[in-house]
Amino acid sequence: MTMMTAGTTRVDVALGARGYPILIGPGLRARVGTLIREALPKARRAFVVTDTRVAALYQNDLTTGLERADVAWTLHAVPAGEASKSFAHLEALLEAMLGFGIERGTPVIALGGGVVGDLAGFAAAVALRGVPLVQIPTTLLSQVDSSVGGKTAINSRHGKNLIGAFHQPQLVLADTETLNTLPRRELLAGYAETAKYGLIGDAPFWDWLEAHGAALLDGDPALRAEAIAISCRAKAAVVAADEREAGQRALLNLGHTFGHALEAETGYGPDLLHGEGVSIGMVMAFDLSHRLGLCAGPDVERVRRHFEAVGLPVRPDPSRAWNIDRLLAHMAKDKKVEDGRVTFVVADGIGHAHVKRDVPMETVRNTLAAVVG
Repeated sequence: MTMMTAGTTRVDVALGARGYPILIGPGLRARVGTLIREALPKARRAFVVTDTRVAALYQNDLTTGLERADVAWTLHAVPAGEASKSFAHLEALLEAMLGFGIERGTPVIALGGGVVGDLAGFAAAVALRGVPLVQIPTTLLSQVDSSVGGKTAINSRHGKNLIGAFHQPQLVLADTETLNTLPRRELLAGYAETAKYGLIGDAPFWDWLEAHGAALLDGDPALRAEAIAISCRAKAAVVAADEREAGQRALLNLGHTFGHALEAETGYGPDLLHGEGVSIGMVMAFDLSHRLGLCAGPDVERVRRHFEAVGLPVRPDPSRAWNIDRLLAHMAKDKKVEDGRVTFVVADGIGHAHVKRDVPMETVRNTLAAVVG
C-alpha cells in the first residue's frame, strides 16, 4: 500500500484479516479519498458522520478530498456533545444511511471526536448487519483511544456506553493538524487518556510525559505526534491480545469506574468532560490502590501532582453536592460488574496496573469520601 508520506507514522492493529492501519500525521483529512480507495478499492460512495462544530471546521477539506478521488458522498451532522449518543440520534442516523442507499461495501466515515466515533461506529456495526467504518478522529482523546479497537456504543439512562457492539474500523486517520483548533479543556481531556498508557504499563512513557507534557499541550507538533504514536502502539498491542475485553484490555479502564460514576451524576453534560472524569478517576484509583496496600503513597502524589501541574482536575467540583451512595449505585451498573461485584483496575505503582475483583466496597466508599466528603 502507498499510504505513507513524509511526516506520517503508521501503526498496525494486528487482527489477522481484520487488521488495519492507523496513520498519524498532518493533513490526512484532505487525503481521505485516496486513502479510502486504497483501503477499500471498491468504494465509490461514502456516508460521512460528523457533528455541527467539526463540520464547520473540516467538512470542506474532507469532502473535497473525497471528490478528488471520485468518491460520491453525503453528510449527516449531529449536535456536538455527549447527548448525541442516544437512541434518538442513532435512529435518525440509521434512517439517513438507509435513505442514502448504503450498501454492504459503502464506508461510514466518522469525522469527529469520541462521541461521533462511538455513534457512527455503532450505526456501521448494525446497518445491513455491518458496513465498513473509517475513523477520522479530530480530538486528542479520540486519536489516542476511542477511535482504535472497535468499541462502539451509545448511552442509556442506566449508564454510559451500555448499548453497543465491537466493530473494528478498516482505517484510522489521526490528522494531527485538527488538534490546533481544540479548546485547551478538550486537549487536556485527551491528555488524561494519553497519560493512562504510562500508568497502566509503561513507566518510561509516564517519565516522558512528566518531562514533555507541558510542551505537548502548548502545541509542539512533534511531541504530539510522538505521544499519539506511543499511545496507539500500546492500544493496538492490547487490542490484538484481547479484542473483546476478556482480560488484559480491561486495564484500559483505569480510573473509568470512578470517572463514569461522576459523569453519570453530572448527566454526561458539559460540567464534566469524559477525560476530566478519567483524570479524577485515575487519581482515585491510585488512592484506592494505596488504601489496599498495593501502591506507595509517593506514586499517588506523583500522579496527582502531574495532573494538577498540566491543569487537569484531580477531585470532583467541591461546589457540587455529591452523594456517595448515588456514586456507588452508578458503579454497580458498570459494564465490568461480575456476579454483582464491581471490578476495579488498581496499580502496584506507576506502570504496573492489574484488575482486582474483590475490592471491599467500604474501602471504595472511603476513597470517595476523601474527595467528596
